[in-house]
Amino acid sequence: MATVEERVKAVTAQVLKIDSDQIKLEDNFTADLGAESVQSIELVAMFEEEFGIEMDEDAALSVETVSTAVDFIAKVCKEQGVDV
Repeated sequence: MATVEERVKAVTAQVLKIDSDQIKLEDNFTADLGAESVQSIELVAMFEEEFGIEMDEDAALSVETVSTAVDFIAKVCKEQGVDV
């Protein structure tokens, strides 16, 4: 099974239409990867679908980097009893 990091990168690549190999943990979604506000909302929705979780939208939208997203999603999965 893919790791949280691999799944976050795959969803990010799909939404932003970029190669997942180009995505680094330290990348900022807006500054480095070019996510616009609509895409940020789409990313939150796709992460929720991918992991079967519900995230607080404001908290999720405040996540700025891929690394922080991985940690945030792993924490939410743990809180909601979702195995990753």
